[in-house]
Amino acid sequence: MEALHETGVTVRPATPGETVGGVLPRWVALPESTDEVAALMRVSAAHDLAVVPTGGGTKLGWGNPPERCDLLIDTRRLLLGNGSTVEHSAGDLVARVSAGLPLDVLDSTLSRFGQELALDGAPRAGTVGGTLATAVAGPRRFRYGTARDLLIGITVVLADGTTASSGGNVVKNVAGYDLGKLFTGSYGTLGIITEATFRLHPIPADRRWITVEPASRAGAGHGTAALVTELAAALAEPSAIELDWPDHPLGAPTVSALVEGVAAGARAEAVRRLMDGYGNALITMEAPAWWAVPPGADLLLELRVPPAAAHLALRAVAARGLPARVRGSVASAVLRVALPADVDEAAFAGFVTGLRDDLRELGGGLTVLTAPPETARGVDRWGPSGALPLMRRIKERFDPDRRMSPGRFAGGI
Repeated sequence: MEALHETGVTVRPATPGETVGGVLPRWVALPESTDEVAALMRVSAAHDLAVVPTGGGTKLGWGNPPERCDLLIDTRRLLLGNGSTVEHSAGDLVARVSAGLPLDVLDSTLSRFGQELALDGAPRAGTVGGTLATAVAGPRRFRYGTARDLLIGITVVLADGTTASSGGNVVKNVAGYDLGKLFTGSYGTLGIITEATFRLHPIPADRRWITVEPASRAGAGHGTAALVTELAAALAEPSAIELDWPDHPLGAPTVSALVEGVAAGARAEAVRRLMDGYGNALITMEAPAWWAVPPGADLLLELRVPPAAAHLALRAVAARGLPARVRGSVASAVLRVALPADVDEAAFAGFVTGLRDDLRELGGGLTVLTAPPETARGVDRWGPSGALPLMRRIKERFDPDRRMSPGRFAGGI
């Protein structure tokens, strides 16, 4: 389209490898600044183009396929106003970064100053903006929180081309809204994140992982629940408590805790003694091979329940009767469930529907993160949400014409 080229932004036809949930865009744009994103959005508004933002593309298959996608806006060339991708205030433990910056590059930049963004669990080839848009957080959420907790400022471009900021370095605010909290986890349905400002942490001087597998399968669920409760309250203050339950939750789960920082060795020994009551606990200098790694990729679900109900959620998964690998932050009760890639449509729908019913009784829910369209077509990937009326009002406020990633989010938003 001529109007897109007139913005001065690099625009090219999309290739087959750039589909969003199986939907092929017409064009791909590669802006280099927030102003260029705004220019693209103004043209899109004038010509009713549906827009989907992307970064590293590591999670383009998550969520619903968009109803339509005319323009894919690739953020990886974005720069800050000073021409860099990172503005680091080491003395203040703060960094302002481009949304298109890969996490591994940010890690490398900050580590030279002995600092880090304590947000693990996301693919390091993924970008800052994509990690925020999908609200990915890993094992250390137990101590440091999620992206919402670490984000202190954000700049976004709205569907009409308006640039808005909130938090650190405010340029223009959208009155009454905390943009950081709204845009984190919004899957690109409200606008495009172009910059983010984060609170950083010093890299811990020492780390130890303490790992235990229950000595027997009998009563494993009850024993795991008791162990996690003790670990969460331990004076050694673990930064993360993770679970790996291979193949099927009727098997024996492995629990691993991370201890970081001052006197990590002595604190790890205290945790080992606590865990030894549940099996043979071992202390290592390296994380277990499965740590912060999704349990699967083809059919991946995420369940959330109140922490006290985590062991009941595991029993509910086991009761569904399909081989399922469960892994995740058991103390925070955010767990990923992977099913075999060859599960058919009917079995998948039965698993998801039945498990959602069980989790609802526990005050929790289940999301289908990724699944082949032909397998997931019989289920709602997001499931019911009591917040849906509010979410619809927010969508109407920010994107009344439904041009931002239309249909990707809960309730077809």
